[in-house]
Amino acid sequence: MSDLAYDPWSPEFVADPYPVFERLRAERPVFFHEATDQWVISRYEDVDALLRDRRLGRSYLHVATHEEFGREPEADFLKPFWDLVRAGMLDVEPPTHTRLRRLVSKAFTARMVEGLRPTIRRLAGELAGELAAKGGGDLLAEVAEPLPVNVIAEMLGVPVEDRHLLRPWSADICGMYELNPPLEVQRTAVRAAVEFSDYLRGLARTRRDEPRDDLITALTQVMDEGDRLTEDELIGTCVLLLNAGHEATVNATGNGWWSLFRHPGELERLRSDPSLIPTAVEELLRYDTPAPMFERWVLEDITVAGVDIPRGAEVALQFASANRDPEVFTDPNRFDLARDPNPHITFGLGIHYCLGAPLARIELAESFGAVLRQAPGLRLVTEPKWKSGYVLRGLQSLHVEC
Repeated sequence: MSDLAYDPWSPEFVADPYPVFERLRAERPVFFHEATDQWVISRYEDVDALLRDRRLGRSYLHVATHEEFGREPEADFLKPFWDLVRAGMLDVEPPTHTRLRRLVSKAFTARMVEGLRPTIRRLAGELAGELAAKGGGDLLAEVAEPLPVNVIAEMLGVPVEDRHLLRPWSADICGMYELNPPLEVQRTAVRAAVEFSDYLRGLARTRRDEPRDDLITALTQVMDEGDRLTEDELIGTCVLLLNAGHEATVNATGNGWWSLFRHPGELERLRSDPSLIPTAVEELLRYDTPAPMFERWVLEDITVAGVDIPRGAEVALQFASANRDPEVFTDPNRFDLARDPNPHITFGLGIHYCLGAPLARIELAESFGAVLRQAPGLRLVTEPKWKSGYVLRGLQSLHVEC
């Protein structure tokens, strides 16, 4: 049976996966895709349920070895990468995940995040102002990319002179999250993981001796408590905050502006009524989801939409498809900046719900607001091209004139 053109390596699919998703939801909402060795899940109801189902996990190593799960052991050269990733909370399960999230939440508080708003507003205003003063440029390179990396650097306490290192490290590490990454990408990710880990280890030790008002200092204080955060966990947490909080936010910004340019009526609506920005951000996140797929391992046999999926399988939960499901969203292919309700699942659900979602919402609101204010006549110069990756889906560039 055909897989209805589901091909996450195809440039055509990456550019516009939504017609394929529409057919999948209607005809094959659960199917096994041999090329990726994954069960593809496309309906909102199923994705929602599986994100909350404790019979699935981001990892299986807390219940089985690679061999017991029918998987090849990881290559020895990848150990530094996986040691770093598994020291954070993203790729671990309870009870380790529960402990890490509780400890990190003591430092990464809602009050701290909201306290960053003036800094985010200032940085967004400066970047938008520079773009407008030049009469335009690459909106991605000049606004979308520097804003979140500078915000996270400011939050962590990374010195200004070192911040240029963060974006390349983040991009190189995130290359490993694409489907079946080439050997060269894997080696690059390992190198970046080692360099970033070494850098953060030195910075954390400095902050323990010379505390400052930043997140790394706050996390080192959590290290000193009884139920403590280890140094490796601190480093893994900082890397996760950069990678998850940077790559997805950059893509959300680029994808969002591209959606606005393709819907000039909605763009004019937003220009005329900036009070729409909060709901507009939610619709931008729903309409062209920056992280369209998340993977989970099946820890116990499950049945989804009448299809049996065995223990040891991997499922590919299609967030982008779920966010266009007509069973949940009225006229889902319509781009509506005032859409309400808008229960998109872009930030996930369940215990792995994105810890940085409040920060991302502030960054997006301030970024779009600053550009709308300072470049009210912003227009697209050339139609953008998509990057090759699907798991982190975004544009190569976005050239504009003011």
